[in-house]
Amino acid sequence: MKLYSYFMSSAAYRVRIALNLKGVDYETVPVDLSRGEHRQPAFLATNPQATVPVIDDDGIVLWQSLAIIDYLDARYPFPRLIPAEPVVRARVQAQAQLIVCEIHPLNNLRVRQYLREDLALDEAAASRWYRHWIGEGFASLEAQVRRSSGGRYCFGDAVTVADVCLVPQVYNERRFHCDLAPYPTLVRIADGLAADPVFARAAPDRQPDAR
Repeated sequence: MKLYSYFMSSAAYRVRIALNLKGVDYETVPVDLSRGEHRQPAFLATNPQATVPVIDDDGIVLWQSLAIIDYLDARYPFPRLIPAEPVVRARVQAQAQLIVCEIHPLNNLRVRQYLREDLALDEAAASRWYRHWIGEGFASLEAQVRRSSGGRYCFGDAVTVADVCLVPQVYNERRFHCDLAPYPTLVRIADGLAADPVFARAAPDRQPDAR
């Protein structure tokens, strides 16, 4: 198993967590997004979308973090990250997709670069942009998790794909100096998991390309 990864990529962080939870050994292939390595022909031949993460599982090449996690969950079913029961499955997937589809895309590297370089926003204006959308997304997620959890994690007492997505996103919000005080449930869950050795091994500063 090869994982094409960038140490600061939230999407790659999710997949590293999932691989660690599944106990899957993998080789990290660093792709430096800050230097444009994802747009070089060699990488585009692997992933025409020019994004990380990508996994190469003995010739099976997949990208998009949720698709990869779904594949890993089917290939390595313990511990299950995507519940089997239809209603629980849908609710857990909704939490994960709120993070992956509604929050993360609005503050990732290429969006921040576009805001600053193409739209000529200064850092203060760009910060207002992503803090606004992070706040909207986290307020909704906090309410959802409070309503549906009642346990240790985003949905009950078992780690799911929602938790796998939450930990990198909280890490990002701290990078951007966002006020997390309005989201105590999310912070409690994320901080508890981030301290777990399995999650900690996936953290950006523990990666071979960290700097």
